[in-house]
Amino acid sequence: MQDANATQLPPPPAAARGTPTPEVDVDVVSTHVLVGEDQVQKLRELSRRTRIAQSEYLREAVDDLLGKYVASDEEKVER
Repeated sequence: MQDANATQLPPPPAAARGTPTPEVDVDVVSTHVLVGEDQVQKLRELSRRTRIAQSEYLREAVDDLLGKYVASDEEKVER
């Protein structure tokens, strides 16, 4: 039985769905970012429940963000 207050988990990142991704040790650079404590706690909890690394979620988020803005910039250039 599901808890009425339970939140539904988002779909797993592409790597966890079986979509091939590049090896982590290829062209990977370590970076440091400051993230709000609330976001960090939620990311940790999501990672713990899904057993998907926080870093995988962060890489997917960066890909989504870049896709959004790169696509937007390319459309502007084409006009």
